[in-house]
Amino acid sequence: MRIISGKLKGNTLHTPKDNNTRPLKDLARESIFNLLTHSNKVSLKLERSNILDLYAGTGSFGLECLSRQARSVYFVENQKNAINILEKNVEKLKVKKKIKIFINDVFDLIEKKNTLKIKFNLIFCDPPFKDDNIKNLIKLIFEKNLLIKNGIIIIHRNIASNEHFPDQFKILDQRFYGKSKIIFGSF
Repeated sequence: MRIISGKLKGNTLHTPKDNNTRPLKDLARESIFNLLTHSNKVSLKLERSNILDLYAGTGSFGLECLSRQARSVYFVENQKNAINILEKNVEKLKVKKKIKIFINDVFDLIEKKNTLKIKFNLIFCDPPFKDDNIKNLIKLIFEKNLLIKNGIIIIHRNIASNEHFPDQFKILDQRFYGKSKIIFGSF
């Protein structure tokens, strides 16, 4: 796995040796960023954006955002092995000043919104495929007002999953890559 574009392009990332963490594949990640940059349906300028990477795993998505000039990335992860790899990747890329790592359950952290203190331009949600709480997560993000106006939420799910989202959530686009479904939405 590597950084695809931007000032950190070409740097390889540490990855897990077990199956507990499922890093986003390079092809899917590259396609997400192409869509953010070139789509008529989904538009976001990463430069100077604040990013919230939920279920961050090894941090590949958030680190790609930093490579493409995001202002800051807040990583949220609670799996010890993934956190260790994320910290190694942050150290390797020398981006510690632009990130915060929260070792928390996603729901617990969002409930305490004062911990985050900012609104985000982009929120990336990559929960375990077996997790079926995505509707409640999107609802909580809306209730806690974590997304700026016209901000984007990207959700990575199993292609076979059939999510039902809160009424406030508008799906802007969906893409499919192998076993992955990428959903782009906003409020």
